[in-house]
Amino acid sequence: MKGFNPFSRISASPTRPAAQSTSSASFDVAALVNGPFGDPDQAVQPASVALAEKLRQAYFWIVNHAVISPHYDVEYNLSPPQPIQFGDSQTPLYLPTDQSYSSFILLPILTFAARRKCLFIGGPGRGKTASALLMGLLAGYSPKQVRRAMQHGHPQMTVADLLGNPMPMDIMKAEEQSDIRISWRSWLDMRVKIVDEYNRIPTRTQSALLTVMGDNYAEMFNQIHECPPAAWYLTANDDQGGGTYPVIEALKDRIDVVVQALPFNPRFLDELLIRIEEGVDPADCLPDVLQFSEADMAQMEADIRAVNLPPALRQRLEFFASQFEFSEYSGQQFEYKSKDTSRLAGVARHQLAMLENGRDRLADLGCQTRNGLSVRSLMSLIVYAKAMAYFRGNSEVELNDLTQMLPFVLHSHLFADEDAPFFQQPENAAFLSDKIGWLRHLFQLSCREFERQGRHRNDEVAALKAEMDEGLEGLSLKECRKRLQRIERTLQQLATGNKLSGAVHDDAMTLKYLHQRYSNYQRWLTSQS
Repeated sequence: MKGFNPFSRISASPTRPAAQSTSSASFDVAALVNGPFGDPDQAVQPASVALAEKLRQAYFWIVNHAVISPHYDVEYNLSPPQPIQFGDSQTPLYLPTDQSYSSFILLPILTFAARRKCLFIGGPGRGKTASALLMGLLAGYSPKQVRRAMQHGHPQMTVADLLGNPMPMDIMKAEEQSDIRISWRSWLDMRVKIVDEYNRIPTRTQSALLTVMGDNYAEMFNQIHECPPAAWYLTANDDQGGGTYPVIEALKDRIDVVVQALPFNPRFLDELLIRIEEGVDPADCLPDVLQFSEADMAQMEADIRAVNLPPALRQRLEFFASQFEFSEYSGQQFEYKSKDTSRLAGVARHQLAMLENGRDRLADLGCQTRNGLSVRSLMSLIVYAKAMAYFRGNSEVELNDLTQMLPFVLHSHLFADEDAPFFQQPENAAFLSDKIGWLRHLFQLSCREFERQGRHRNDEVAALKAEMDEGLEGLSLKECRKRLQRIERTLQQLATGNKLSGAVHDDAMTLKYLHQRYSNYQRWLTSQS
């Protein structure tokens, strides 16, 4: 029917009927009749809508109407799915048994809710900029506002192009830099910030961008402009340092999550035909009810932080993170046995690998990577796992939330060692190009080893640390000595019963820390008596 807008409809049915909303919104009888967004013919205030449900509705509107991305690569299951094998490689295709998602839309939506930083990578014309534009529309801006505020990277981009210009008359009259007024660029005050082709920006301008991204302020001529918290979206044609200028490491490290634009499926060409024939751009059709106010965004971020990460999952994550930084022959002192020590000294990895005769380089997960995990990457992983649980309507993170989010968060933070024996195995060769698959497989291998060692049933180091976390106030001298003996006994057991690995190294360093705390306390108690 001519004139019918196929992009304006929002389904009235709940997106996840079984989901328990984390919102504190009161029950509304009208919602039973009119659906989660009320009567479509009446204006609905955002405060009357459960934000988690609204966020899911935004996701489904985008994935079903705006961006054609029929790739459900973030899979959830209620029961184990049966694989269907394809090709000479016998690659399995799984049909998820629970609601699953397209990462290309899901990760930007989670970035929007948690107000983090997302990098789109992929070839030209795959929808990276269009997806980022839609995130700006969700924040309540018009398509014109978002397009004009988008920063387009180019080789001649100056700091003034990015941040603003000094007032010409002030430059002539000012006696000090502080007297110069700056006409700041309007995009600095937006709650969604988009930088297109950020790897084409000159290095000096990248440094100015880093300040805005990392510290939420801009600086020129000793003038400071405070920027509001925002969700950031950057685009690049690849993540391998391509572009006009190499991206500085500090700027890369500020990116929380990387999402890849997957190829267009020609079976959905009819969707493009409708847009041509109706003369409709989905970016111009986002329903007003799907827009989020500044208060909504602040509330969503707070709700995400409040999602619980159970101690059992935290222990799995601790064990996983401990695998990669350790390098036995990088340092003589116990504390300096890390890959970063040899990297800073400029020692080649293969020289150290030749010394590790007793290490199973095929089974040891640390041998697959060139580096360890930073504090910032671990914090990002926790935030996105919480955001995923929130998006699914849960108040607690599940193991699959970690499993699904980890590859996208660590994509630009954990790097494969191409010379590792693991990648020389024919069945693992594809992991060198499929980084998402490799990182997910890496976490699954870590979880299997965690269970094989029985850490989910008995973790002596975790128990000792939990005792310390309760505090030292009121602890007797006798109990202090008892705990010191227990720590020393556990250290002896670690030293005699295990090869030195990343997990053992971190456990030993934790025990040394606990021993030092108790020793200092014991000396204080002794001096008091």
